[in-house]
Amino acid sequence: MTRRDPAGRKRRASAAPGVGAAQRQATAAEFRAVQASEEFGRLRSSFRSFAFPMTAAFLVWYLSYVLLSTYAEGFMSTRVLGNLNLGLVFGLAQFASTFLITWLYVRHANKSLDPLASRLRVQLEGEG
Repeated sequence: MTRRDPAGRKRRASAAPGVGAAQRQATAAEFRAVQASEEFGRLRSSFRSFAFPMTAAFLVWYLSYVLLSTYAEGFMSTRVLGNLNLGLVFGLAQFASTFLITWLYVRHANKSLDPLASRLRVQLEGEG
C-alpha cells in the first residue's frame, strides 16, 4: 500500500500510523560510531549487569530443583500441607520465579535500558 507525503511523493505505508514518517536510513559508519560510543557502552553494560547474574541465578535455582527432585526424593516428598509436598511447592515456585524475573526485567528495561536505547535510535534515525 502506498501513500503520498506532504510533497505529493508516493511512500510505502508503514504498519503503524506515524512510524517511519521522519526516519532516515542510517549508514554503516553511523552504526559503527554509535556502537563505539560511551552511551552504547552504558546501554550494553546496563543490560549485561542485569541479564547475566539473573540468568545464572535462575539456572542455579532450576538445576537445584531438578537435582533435588532426582536425588533427594525423601526431602522433596516431605508433606507440607495435606497432599502438598515440597516438590510441588518448589515446582510451583519455578513458575512464580519466572514471572518475578520477567517483572524485574521489564522494570529494569523501562527505567534503565529504554531511555538510552531511545536516545540512540533518535540519533540514528531522527525523530520518530
